[in-house]
Amino acid sequence: MNKYRTHNCAELTINNIGKQTILSGWIHKKRDHGHLLFIDLRDHYGMTQCVIDN
Repeated sequence: MNKYRTHNCAELTINNIGKQTILSGWIHKKRDHGHLLFIDLRDHYGMTQCVIDN
């Protein structure tokens, strides 16, 4: 796509699990569950939930 992202939020599929991707957008919602952080990332094409394991 461009130097700021490899995919937009609407393009991600189950095939992208475990692969490195670069997304850009804004944080719609953030939930901290101790060892897990859930971020709903939104761009002009859709929304993706990012899971970060501490």
